[in-house]
Amino acid sequence: MKKIEEKELTDLQKLHTEFNKLKTQLGDLALQKHGICLRVEELKSEFQKHEMSLVDKYGANSVVNLETGEIKEKEKDGEDK
Repeated sequence: MKKIEEKELTDLQKLHTEFNKLKTQLGDLALQKHGICLRVEELKSEFQKHEMSLVDKYGANSVVNLETGEIKEKEKDGEDK
């Protein structure tokens, strides 16, 4: 029975092993990405709830400075700044 040379076999096995490792890593990344996307959606929902609470408390025309917490009225279109 014919066989490939030992070095050829070793090279093929190494490449195959690396290929399988990379496929596993891609799967892990896909799962990680999915988890991150789910968390982003949760945060968006949470943010929206807080935003609605603030709108109820301070009015729909209020704008909150996220650095200072200062509340201002929205500037109307066409007003000079």
